[in-house]
Amino acid sequence: MKKRDWLINYRNKKGLSQMQVAKQIGVSQQMYNYIENNKRNPSTKLAKKIADVLNFSWTKFYED
Repeated sequence: MKKRDWLINYRNKKGLSQMQVAKQIGVSQQMYNYIENNKRNPSTKLAKKIADVLNFSWTKFYED
């Protein structure tokens, strides 16, 4: 599986670490790392939280 480079880019544009995003969305840094590395898919609720923090449409997780 390919990393979610687009997600990493959004986080880097905001100047946030994985840990900072994880704390804001209420998951462990490891879980957030799994999402970025495409090892786990976020629930709709979690996708919306990540999208709110990083300022993109949550539906991006479900696009090809």
